[in-house]
Amino acid sequence: MALGYVGVLTIRLEMPWVSNLKEKRALVRPVVERLKVRFPLTVARLDGLDAHDWEVIGVATISNDYGWVKETLKMAADYIASEGPYRVTEEETEITMIGEGDPEEDELEEDELED
Repeated sequence: MALGYVGVLTIRLEMPWVSNLKEKRALVRPVVERLKVRFPLTVARLDGLDAHDWEVIGVATISNDYGWVKETLKMAADYIASEGPYRVTEEETEITMIGEGDPEEDELEEDELED
């Protein structure tokens, strides 16, 4: 039995019409800040910080409920896609189980279910 789940969402944003870093930051930074306020997430600008036409944003959350992690990351992805005048060109979600627990306890629970 898992103790919890860590969910990570990475999204690549592209804005080929942007001509400088200041303009790109003005598009991306407000979305990152609103995500932090609106959802129980950690958000970071991961890659493309020196490129003026693309950027990768990372989002992470942790919970003992797999469904909650999955739904929260989905809501965050939908929010990012709807908030800015950029294109979402790549999106990847990964949910990892943490603390698999004691295998002997799992065997006992399985035996009890069979009886």
